[in-house]
Amino acid sequence: MRQERNNIFAGIDFILVFLYLFLVGFGWLNIYAASRTTEDVEFLNFSTEYGKQLIFICLTPPLIVLILFFNSKFYEKFSVIFYAFSILSLLGLFVFGKTINGATSWYNFGFIGLQPSEFVKVFTALAVAKLLSDHRQYNFNLIKNQVKAFIIIFLPAFLIILQPDAGSALIYLAFFFVLNREGLSLNYILLGLSTLLIFISTIYFGPETIITSLFILITFFVILIIKKAGKRYLRFNWYKIVGVYLLLGIFVFSTNYFYKHVLASHQKDRFDILLGIKTDNKGVGYNSYQSELTISSGGLNGKGFLNGDLTQGDFVPEQHTDYIFSTVGEEWGFIGASLVIIAFMLMMYRIIYLAETHSNKFGRVYGYGLASILFFHVIVNIGMVIGLLPTVGIPLPFFSYGGSSLWGFTILLFIFLRLDAHKNYDW
Repeated sequence: MRQERNNIFAGIDFILVFLYLFLVGFGWLNIYAASRTTEDVEFLNFSTEYGKQLIFICLTPPLIVLILFFNSKFYEKFSVIFYAFSILSLLGLFVFGKTINGATSWYNFGFIGLQPSEFVKVFTALAVAKLLSDHRQYNFNLIKNQVKAFIIIFLPAFLIILQPDAGSALIYLAFFFVLNREGLSLNYILLGLSTLLIFISTIYFGPETIITSLFILITFFVILIIKKAGKRYLRFNWYKIVGVYLLLGIFVFSTNYFYKHVLASHQKDRFDILLGIKTDNKGVGYNSYQSELTISSGGLNGKGFLNGDLTQGDFVPEQHTDYIFSTVGEEWGFIGASLVIIAFMLMMYRIIYLAETHSNKFGRVYGYGLASILFFHVIVNIGMVIGLLPTVGIPLPFFSYGGSSLWGFTILLFIFLRLDAHKNYDW
């Protein structure tokens, strides 16, 4: 096999690098607009959010060089160790973690705080790639193989839920797209979507209505099957039909119980507001209402950089973090917001395109992991900001304020760039 080139920048896909620089740079401009106050007489005040974010951005080049310095095989060889260390970092939070906004998700090092969950996604993607690449054809028909993959994915998600940080844990569902690409049945994704649909329908219409509707629907399909297969089907498979009725009934009433008695009141309120069951623009729904109002006020061309009166008036809480996209909508308008979405789409398309060119399975699986994580983050964050999804604490990649988020996604992306640059060497 050919040896890798000594130049760590040789073979790097500069289309992805350009998209990365655009998103980080444009993201910082919007953080500046969202966190700047009229009292800021200095352009660069490092005690502000935009000043701190600039420090994190300036520290990314040495981080990138460090990532590219290591041999491509390094990430495959030590992926299991990285994953184990990341699990320990999550466990350590329950002893040494700092609680912010009700979640024990941070390590405080005095001058800097780090959120391990932003980095664990990277090491989970590496671990999944290692598991699947150890076999030329990973047989997902075997239950034990499915269990192995699910444990790797859901162990960190479970620990993150306990913090509690359900939003960050939700991202791990993205790995089902990776598993599906490698042979896992599409039925898992369809089952998940069906479960979500029944859950939302139960909240909106009530359990009795949903049970009745499902009973009629299933009965209709059973009649069709019996007409096609004959009475023999009913004689030997009636217990399956009854089982489906019972399972759906149990699930619907369990969902109703979970919604009414397990979810916290503010979580129930978010679903009620999202589904239009009630309106609360001054309470729980204030953030979403102001965010939608801010985006819509931008019109086609936007109000201009630093001219967004709602952004400058600080009407949207935490606008520089999870709601940063509302700044884009107001100051840069529909055109600017579309440009950001197109940039993310191009990045994900490019990653998948490059991943498919890998003859080595490790690089391909990791590339799909990267693209799936980005997809989930972008869809959930923007969906939340424009009011299509309930409010959850998920940042917009490369855009939202936060050193942990920026560094986590930078590591995630540039490991792939390293693997891709040398996909024809030492594999």
